[in-house]
This record gives sequence, C-alpha cells and structure tokens, in this order.
Amino acid sequence: MDDASIPVGKVPPILLQPLLKELRGFHRDEVLIGPQIGEDAAVIGWPAGAFLLATSDPIVGAVKGTGNLLVNVNANDIAAKGGDPAYMIVVIILPNTMALDDVASLMKEVDEEAKKLGVAIIGGHTEFSDRYNYPIVVGTMLGIGHKVLRASSIRPGDLILLTKHVGLEGMVILAHDREDLLASVLSSEEIAEVKSWDSMLSILPEARLLRDLASFMHDPTEGGVVGGIAEIVSLTSLKVRLDFDTFPIHSITEKVSEALAFDPLHLISSGVLLAVLPPEKIDVAKNRLREQGIAYSIVGKFDDTGMGASDLMTKEELWQLLSR
Repeated sequence: MDDASIPVGKVPPILLQPLLKELRGFHRDEVLIGPQIGEDAAVIGWPAGAFLLATSDPIVGAVKGTGNLLVNVNANDIAAKGGDPAYMIVVIILPNTMALDDVASLMKEVDEEAKKLGVAIIGGHTEFSDRYNYPIVVGTMLGIGHKVLRASSIRPGDLILLTKHVGLEGMVILAHDREDLLASVLSSEEIAEVKSWDSMLSILPEARLLRDLASFMHDPTEGGVVGGIAEIVSLTSLKVRLDFDTFPIHSITEKVSEALAFDPLHLISSGVLLAVLPPEKIDVAKNRLREQGIAYSIVGKFDDTGMGASDLMTKEELWQLLSR
C-alpha cells in the first residue's frame, strides 16, 4: 500500500508495526508491555515508595521540530515537579493530505529525543483525518518522583531564580517555522544560532540540580516567564517583587523583539526553569549551576506586599507573530 492509498482513520497495522518496532525511545526494563498492535494499554512495574507524576501537553504552535518540542515540553513538566521523566504516550493525528513518511519523520524525532532523556515510548495512537488542516500532536508523560513540591511551601523572602534566557522556546519556533519573518531582522548566522537553541529546551539538568533545594519549580510555557511567575503566584496567598532589569534577554531576542514590537517576557519559554528557593539555599543553588555552566538570574522574591497574579499580564506573543 502506497502513501496515496492510506485511508482516513488509524494507520493500517502492516504500515505502523515496523515503526512501533524500531521507534520506542529509551529501553526501560520495567516496561513489561509497550507499544504493540493489539495491546490496549502499557504495563509498567512501578518502583516501591515512589510518586507517580503525570502531565500532558500538545504542540500547536510549531510545525518543524514538533517531535523535539513534544518530548521536551512534557518532560519539562515532570522535571519541574522534581521528578525524572520516564514513560511517554504519543497521539498523532495528521491531515490526510500528509503521508506515511510524515508519520515516520515525526516518530523518529520523538524517538531520538526520548532516548536522550531516558524516556520510553509506551503507547499512543496514530491516524489520518480529513477534519484537520494541521497536525494534532499530543504527549502524555509519566515520571518518577521521590519528593512532592507544593506551592504551599513558598514563604515570604523566597527568591525566584530563572535559568538561561527568556523566550527560548518561542525564538526556536520562529527560527524554524517563520525564518522569513526573522530574515528581515537577523543575519543567516544569527538565525542559525537561534535554531541551535533547540538543544537547550530541556530543563532536566538544572531541575535535577535544584530539586532538593527548591520550595517550588515551574516550566513557563504559554505567557512566557512573566506568565509563569503569575501562575506560581496564583497558587499562593503571597505577592512578588520583580526586578525587571535582571531578566536575562539574549541580544538576538532583544534585537528581534525591538524590530517586531513584541514583549520577550511574554514569549513562550519552555526550556527556562523558574525555581523558588529559600534565601539560605540560594548560594548552594548558584554554585551547583555555575559548576555545570548553566546560566541563571535572580529576578525577584515573594513577599506579603508587591504584585499579585492579577497585576501580571499573561498574554502570549507567539500567536500574533506566527500569524503575520
């Protein structure tokens, strides 16, 4: 059966099975039953005494690099809760104008990124549909945790640490999917540099360094870093004092934001970790990050007075940029 004859509905088993056999992410011995035609669910031998962490996210704003983003955005949520991403379920629904090669390419991206992070692909669903014009791709990530991070642990005086630089995910999406837009502002070398930032989209390294120190952690996606801080504040009865001059904005991001008139603090920022840390633990946190060469900034602190969640705008800049 060639691509042109693939019917609407689930990908035929004879075409899907070879992909399932090869593209399974990282091998984990505790996955007793994984993705296979005819199996209704995965079976995992769960470690005693561990917490199950679960999250789910789609990728809706990107086309190129969707598999990379899908794995990292979901893995980042588990990492932000102090756990290790371990198992992933992937749902792929493609418009019937696309081909089996598109499925294979997307699954290969997922497989490669999952292997980097130690994540096993344990199941999912794949089909073609005549109801959508763009791919629908959704990931569900399960992880293993040994500590529960709760926003109720945040106290007045706790500091907000931010890793890397703002707008990281949004700039990567623009470089891959709207290179034409960036080309009016950036050189080809600068665009290539932004594309290379996709290697920085995982927060797992810094989350592992900080999870035993942090009161709370968060992966700021839609709404950017300020939107992410607003979400943390909304979980508490406290307010925040932010030093906007300390938010790290890469020179390329600043150049693009000025030319295209958008606020980089509200550009989708998965790949950046927001960690809330007690002041007595901040020096240890800084030293750990420095030793691993991970950039960070202290951008504010929690207090009884200051800005509440309603004072912090939660708009997202990516959508209007993609629509230009």
